[in-house]
Order: sequence, then C-alpha cells, then structure tokens
Amino acid sequence: MELVERYVAAVQRELPEAKRQEIGRELNANIMDQLDALKEQQGQLSDDDVAAVLKQMGRPRTVAYQFIPPKALVAAEDMPLLKHTLYMVLGVLFVLQVIGATTHWMGSSDGNLIRFLLQLAAGFMTDACFAFTVIVLSFAAVNGTGHKLGNCPGKDWSPKELPKADLGWQHIGLSDIFTDLATCIFLLIVIWYPLWMSPVEFAARSVTFTDAALLMLQWFSPVIVLSVLLSLWQLQQRIWTRTLLLSSIVVNAAFAAFLVLLAFNGPLLQAGPAELHSLFTVLQLEKVFTNGLLITACFPGYEVVRDLKRLRQLA
Repeated sequence: MELVERYVAAVQRELPEAKRQEIGRELNANIMDQLDALKEQQGQLSDDDVAAVLKQMGRPRTVAYQFIPPKALVAAEDMPLLKHTLYMVLGVLFVLQVIGATTHWMGSSDGNLIRFLLQLAAGFMTDACFAFTVIVLSFAAVNGTGHKLGNCPGKDWSPKELPKADLGWQHIGLSDIFTDLATCIFLLIVIWYPLWMSPVEFAARSVTFTDAALLMLQWFSPVIVLSVLLSLWQLQQRIWTRTLLLSSIVVNAAFAAFLVLLAFNGPLLQAGPAELHSLFTVLQLEKVFTNGLLITACFPGYEVVRDLKRLRQLA
C-alpha cells in the first residue's frame, strides 16, 4: 500500500519528532482497518479506492493537528491582557503622533491641513504595526517558556465596586479617552505656538490668529489642561462615577460656552507676513472657521445633556 505509506509519512512530517513513530503506527493501523472493512464489502481495492479513503480522512496537516493540536501563539488566558496592552500602547502612540505631526505642521510654511492628516495617519500606522508586532511576539516568547501572564495577580477588588448591571454606558472606552486626550494636546500646541516658534518660522505663516483671539485661547488653556487631567482620571478609573460625570459636565459646558463666545468675537484670523497661497481669502477662511466653531460647540453641548441624563440614572 504505497499510498498509505506516503500518507502516513506526510502526516508524520507535521508532528514533533518524538511522537512520529507512535502516532504513525496508530494512524497506519486505523487506515488499514478501514481498508479491510471496505475490502470485505467490495472485494479487491484499486488505488482509486484507497485514495478515496485517504481523501475522506482529510489533509495530512489536518490529521496531524487532530493528534497534537497546534500551540497557540498567545495563550487564551493572556488574550484579555494582550488586548488591553495593545489598546493602551496604541493610544499612547496616537497621542505622541499627534504631538509630533502638529509640531511639524505648525512649523511648516504652507500649513497644509491635508498633508498634516496624511502625515498623522502614515506615522501612526507605521508605529502601530511595529508596536503590534513587538507586543505579540513578546507575549508569544513568554508563553513559550510555559508562563501565563494572565495568571498574574492583579490589584485587590471587591464585588461591591462593580458597576450596575442595567447601565451599559458606565464603562469608559479607551478610544474615547485617547481621542479626547489627543484633541486637547493638539489645541494646546496650536494655542501656544508663539512661545516655541522662531521669528523666521512665524514670518513664514500666511494666516495667524488675531491678538484678541489668541489671548482668549490662552486664557482658556487652564480648562484644556483640566480636560487633559480628566482624561487621565478616566484612564485610571474606567468607570463613570458621580464625581467623574460632574467633572465632565463642567468641562464640556465650559468648552461649549467658550467656542460659541469665540465664534461671535471675531475677527479671529488675520493675514500673516507671508503671502497666502490658497484658493480662499482670509475673509472666507474666517467665515469657515467661525461656522466650524459653532458646529464643534454642539459636540460638548450634546455631551453635557447626555451626562446630565446619566447622572440622573446613576442617582
């Protein structure tokens, strides 16, 4: 039975060397039993009959995995920790990429928004792919030694600290936290660019904030810093509490009111020392920027109403 020998040898190649002989003998005996039973039913067997039996058993690699299942790259116990680590690292990388891309964008002469977004996306994807590879391979290396990171003891906890079962919104998503954090840091860099930008770089700007608008933004900076601290607090808690909701309501209400106030206290933009290379004039950009502020104010306004309802549900 040359076909049987070839099939068993193909299965053995997919097995650890220490198990090949034992499993090969068992598999060969199993195949021969099936062929003997088929031979009793229809007499002499042809190569096509043998091939049909072997094909029904499955590919050699599939059969080998039935005897010795492949070892997972990351153990099932470690998957929650792996996902949490990935989310945390990717969130931090996103914030760092926003800082780097914004700094480069503010220092460039043209201030092209599309180029800024492309640079941000490309830089984040590059960092994310590298971080994903390193983290997964690190978990795989640890699992290869027989250790399970998911079995490491965590901090003490109490069932009384668990959120209410009927409040599905009480868990704070990492994506929301890092998005808010990156947005606030972006605003701080844009607002305080005169402090770190050289006169030569400043002269290369074609559009800048007016002195009055820049002063208003700088006076509002402590609220933005407070929002950064609130995001870090959410990152530590991960569960909406009454205190967190009240803090979020105050911060979002301040953002909504300030954006509306800023929109109605124009002009906000002025022509810089450099020539404006754009399809729009400064007045047109001013109008777009003002309408953008009013639209943006709707988002924190919505979050204020949402958190007020959540506060009532929590009570």
